[in-house]
Amino acid sequence: MGLAAWIALLVLLGAELMDMIDQSVVLTALPAIQESTGAGPDVVQWLTTGYSLPIAVGLITGGRLGDLYGRRRILLMGTVVFTTASLLCGLAAGPGVLIGARALQGVGVALMIPQILATLHVTFEGQNRSKVFGLYGVVMSLANVLGPVMGGLLTEADLFELSWRPIFLVNVPVGLAVIILGRRFIPESTVKKADRLDLTGMLLSALAIVLIVVPLTEGHLHRWPLWCFTLLAAGLLVLGVFLRHQQRKQGNAPLVALSLFRGGRFSGGMAAQLLHGLLCGLFFMTWTLYLQRGLGMSPFHAALAFVLLSLGELAGATVTAKSGGRFARRLPQAGALVTIAAMAAYGLQIDAAQGDLALLGMTAPVVLIGFGLGMVGGPLADMSLARVPHEDAGSASGLFNTVMHLGIALGTALTALVFFAPTNGSSDAALNRDAFLTVLWWVAGLLVLMWALMFSLPQQTNNQAD
Repeated sequence: MGLAAWIALLVLLGAELMDMIDQSVVLTALPAIQESTGAGPDVVQWLTTGYSLPIAVGLITGGRLGDLYGRRRILLMGTVVFTTASLLCGLAAGPGVLIGARALQGVGVALMIPQILATLHVTFEGQNRSKVFGLYGVVMSLANVLGPVMGGLLTEADLFELSWRPIFLVNVPVGLAVIILGRRFIPESTVKKADRLDLTGMLLSALAIVLIVVPLTEGHLHRWPLWCFTLLAAGLLVLGVFLRHQQRKQGNAPLVALSLFRGGRFSGGMAAQLLHGLLCGLFFMTWTLYLQRGLGMSPFHAALAFVLLSLGELAGATVTAKSGGRFARRLPQAGALVTIAAMAAYGLQIDAAQGDLALLGMTAPVVLIGFGLGMVGGPLADMSLARVPHEDAGSASGLFNTVMHLGIALGTALTALVFFAPTNGSSDAALNRDAFLTVLWWVAGLLVLMWALMFSLPQQTNNQAD
């Protein structure tokens, strides 16, 4: 690749880095945000769900917009929205404004992120594409290192007496750099024949996701009233109407090309990606609360725990990047098994040590959890999207990212059932430890399902026969 291609790649991965950091940067800052804003458990959930929900709602549309009107153009528009929203987050005076600004960040991400995978998919081929997607996995792991560390360090440093606010303000210079360099170096790409956007499909898909995610998020807080189940049923009904509408639109610019699902590869990859997001949404929020409430760690020491996990994740992603796709599904499946074993070992360690578990003592299982997770992300994206036609790259990328963020929203909603319900928002150390042990077994079960779904992925690389 030439210098311009490398710069374009770095800008694209930098945009991905901003999104991934903003998913995790709030984790180690949650107790400080609660203290300074008076936020309750419902607000804590919505700081994550309020970010992930608009992403899940808008990614499919964002991907198709890139196909039709230019992927670079939509990427830069999304970056402008995201950067502006980050500034508003840093200036927010109360939890309501903060949640609203987080939602606006999500809108920006819904425009940005589909263009990244789509541009990588249409720009690189063969071994180069496998290596690029390997680097994509490395960046996701790097974000998991930087996010919690930045959250802990910036919150504890209390720069200019701003407490947690710099965790959002730091996005402003990064976003400006992506806008300036992206306009210069990212090549524009679109489908050869641009059709009109399927507005009906866009509205139906958005409505279905909202009707499904909102009751899952709010149900526990209101003791699961009838309206929660009514909304869930309505969401599933609207989803069916959306799929029927898309079936009728095939060949006439649908929002989603249903032909993508004819092979088991894309469908299985999507299902595995959904579970990947679900377990991440469930694990990472509850882990930071366990570290700080169950073990009494400061935000800085909790950030160090995230560093241990994320360094392991970075190592796992680096292994997959260097493989160049040679081991196909065997690497992500091995990663899932490593993570399951490490989760079980960590759970046994927590149960035995109770409140006496120190950071050094948990190093081995935490690093192994990260190593296993790091072996999953890049290969899963590469093999799921490998056979997608270029004209559907944006739509497929939007779908793939949608299920990840929808999974995160569902996982965050699940915390209400398996973590917040047993603790009832209490800071009692024993209650938080016991609730987190329950979370670990849930996550291990999700990993088993994800491992099984990966059998739908190819046994060999796209340079060989499947």
